[in-house]
Amino acid sequence: MSDSPRAPAATVLKSLPTDMELVLKVIPMPGDCNANGDIFGGWVMAQCDLAGSVIPARYTRGRMATVAVNEFVFKQPVRIGDILSFYSKLVRTGRTSVTVLVEVFAERFQAQGEYIKVTQATFTYVAIDDKGRPRPLPSVAAAPV
Repeated sequence: MSDSPRAPAATVLKSLPTDMELVLKVIPMPGDCNANGDIFGGWVMAQCDLAGSVIPARYTRGRMATVAVNEFVFKQPVRIGDILSFYSKLVRTGRTSVTVLVEVFAERFQAQGEYIKVTQATFTYVAIDDKGRPRPLPSVAAAPV
């Protein structure tokens, strides 16, 4: 993830979302960066997949698999030492699947207390049985919201 001359200027926020759930916080380290000194996009994607699986786990109540990355947008580069906050919310439940939105905010090491949205992604997870086949979600009424 490199700085692009066409990348839009980052909007600095003074607070984090209140309509989403904080599901992960992590600080990228030097081993997670590319030759340009920015954090690998694949590392960010892996963290988003982990963060995205938190809410669906409440609905699948068992094994699940990531079946789709419906959207993935890198808005700003992630740097070594950023404090990343991953927020998620339920977008949709189906018969066997759950779709969630994940938004990632960076608190830069030198500008703590200010946040920049760096990534946004939408994932779909499917409940699977012991043989890896899709299975119906347990009763949605029993799943927490």
